[in-house]
Amino acid sequence: MYYLRKISFVIFYLIIAVFLTVSCNNTVKNNKIDVAVFGGSGASSVCILETMEALKIDTEIKALVIQSYQIQNGELDNFDVLIFPGGSGSKELNNIGKAVVYQVKNFAKKRGKGIVGICAGGYLLSTTPGYPSLEIISARETDRKHYNRGRGLVEIELTKKGLEIFPELINQSLFLQYYDGPVLTPNGSEKAYNELATFKTDIHPDDFAPKGITPGKTFMLEEKYGEGIIMTVAGHPESTPGMRWIVARMVRKTAGLELVSYNKKWIRPEINDSSIVFDANLRKIEKDNFWKLFDDSSNIQIKAMDNLHKLRSRPAVRYNIGLLRDINPEIRKHAAYLLRKTEYTSALNDLKQALKCEKDSSVITEIKKTIDFMTNF
Repeated sequence: MYYLRKISFVIFYLIIAVFLTVSCNNTVKNNKIDVAVFGGSGASSVCILETMEALKIDTEIKALVIQSYQIQNGELDNFDVLIFPGGSGSKELNNIGKAVVYQVKNFAKKRGKGIVGICAGGYLLSTTPGYPSLEIISARETDRKHYNRGRGLVEIELTKKGLEIFPELINQSLFLQYYDGPVLTPNGSEKAYNELATFKTDIHPDDFAPKGITPGKTFMLEEKYGEGIIMTVAGHPESTPGMRWIVARMVRKTAGLELVSYNKKWIRPEINDSSIVFDANLRKIEKDNFWKLFDDSSNIQIKAMDNLHKLRSRPAVRYNIGLLRDINPEIRKHAAYLLRKTEYTSALNDLKQALKCEKDSSVITEIKKTIDFMTNF
């Protein structure tokens, strides 16, 4: 029975690999996909960093941060895909400037390139009355009054079209980090876009936003824009361990290039099994556990680290970087372990430096294990 299950598992992934490699006729030029991640004012530095790190999962992607003055200078033409990361959509638009908007639009519309919007990037690409946006996709924000509705790990459901792009997620419960992302609906009487995923979680912590707004609304979409392809996602796959590869897949889809399979260690939807929306009580628990990271007791520190991990606290992932430099070896060891579990690859330089300074053999082993995990794509 064990061998039958193992054979079935192997066959399943072979089918996925075959599907992905033949799903598109285009080929990658020079085995490289050039991606520009918008880094102007309004784009969150954390979102930029985590997006850049997630793109490393695809070894054929070469990503660089691009500023608005570089777009104005025509440098966007050197790229295949433009990503607008999380932050503030209106502030990103302000930084782009009205005189440069046409260059962003023509990048997709006339040059046939791809654009990906993550969270705030979705707001930016939307056509929402009364909200400064690029008006590229035929979708609008449903409830702008409560745009800052909350954060946490939310459940989504892929549509049939979505499963065609992400076949690895068939028959899986799916959860992604979310932080005040757009709740999109068609801005016309009918959907002109391909809906790839919808919200399942009803996001209304502390009853700030009305109940029943998010379930069934568009979470991820794809739309043809002139000669180009646009994709948006309301959440943060780049910040969700086990799901970060989704960003690279979106890049390939919008670039019109072949979809390829990735190392299975990055594809772990099963590590999350329930929604966690931060209401006032959970925010208090999160903060209380943060303060415990400074405690003199290593037992209290480790318990706080584990509590924050169980909460899927997005900022807590970064706290583990500083804990690599704790005076207690057990804390340093546990920090290295959690950085591996959360796939926080931007900590690689910190881990390498920690390894140089480490004297404890058990901590050295843990750090090496994490470095090996992060560098083997």
